Amino acid sequence: MDAGPLVALIDYGQGEAHRTCVAALKTISGPLVTTWPCFTEAMYFLGDLKGWKGQETLWKFLERGALALHISTDSETNRMRVLMEKYGDTPMDLADASLVAIAESQGLHRILTLDNDFRIYRINGTTAFEVLP
Repeated sequence: MDAGPLVALIDYGQGEAHRTCVAALKTISGPLVTTWPCFTEAMYFLGDLKGWKGQETLWKFLERGALALHISTDSETNRMRVLMEKYGDTPMDLADASLVAIAESQGLHRILTLDNDFRIYRINGTTAFEVLP
């Protein structure tokens, strides 16, 4: 799960993005997985938009098990650098690179994101993501 939907789920002020992410969430079973870079990015934006209350809500997603944080391995971290270089013309940020790297290492293919760049990124250089919503 990318940072954008984390923010949109918590901030009703995101309008259509909020409604779309809530609807998409209803189609997903099991806990959502994100990375520290995405979690950090969402915390930053929620702090600006909603203050501590928005950030607290994101912490509660973790506490109740609705969201899991994937801790990147050294090989995933190395892969992030390679991906950022490869997609440098897009450009790819660290949060996006972390999601592509764990998709590759964990055999994941679906992503909840509001970022159209995930329609360009490829898992292991070949496989397209199934982008939600």
